[in-house]
Amino acid sequence: MSDFAVARDLMIEGQVKPNRATDPRLLAALRAIPREAFVPASLKAVAYVDEDIKIAPGRHLMEPRVLSRLIQALEVGADDLTLDIGGGSGYSAAVLSKLAGAVVAVEEDAGLAAQAEQLLAGQGCDNAVVVCGPLAQGCPSQGPYDAIFINGAVEEAPEALLQQLKEGGRLAAVVMANGVGKAMLYLKSHGVVGRRELFDASVPPLPGFALPKKFVF
Repeated sequence: MSDFAVARDLMIEGQVKPNRATDPRLLAALRAIPREAFVPASLKAVAYVDEDIKIAPGRHLMEPRVLSRLIQALEVGADDLTLDIGGGSGYSAAVLSKLAGAVVAVEEDAGLAAQAEQLLAGQGCDNAVVVCGPLAQGCPSQGPYDAIFINGAVEEAPEALLQQLKEGGRLAAVVMANGVGKAMLYLKSHGVVGRRELFDASVPPLPGFALPKKFVF
């Protein structure tokens, strides 16, 4: 077993499972995808630390503990169409591709989008496609979606993304308010989107999701 394979198992046993991410399909997906392949060469040695890893200016690979529990909350089924927002180099899309029927990964950084496309192909993730475009707009042309995963903190779930949910669709994100982060799950039922709090979480913000500033006179 390689050092990275050992590190992958340690990540699952020491970070993921203790944080109550225990779904067997999810754990199998995490074991199947080499996290080290999706970080810069200089950071491969720390690919499995329980921290957010900066992969480009303003972009991070979400820490395993938070990423795994958010994905578990989505309850992605084998036939589900899933939207991955801001996946950077493609790690989250690769994990989701092992759970879903198809994955659409939206990335607005052209360099990261090209990298993700190459890495996903290299991992045999034939059911994942990469679309280069604004993160907050999603990809309505390929929807609606059973599940939407947002790779970073937002001030609120954008209406444009919530509108791309199917009936019964779910969206998972970390929502920051007054400096406090909460992992949230949004569910569309009977045409109405409700939400519930999952757990406390702090991850770097994704660009393009800041709310307009309110002026006080």
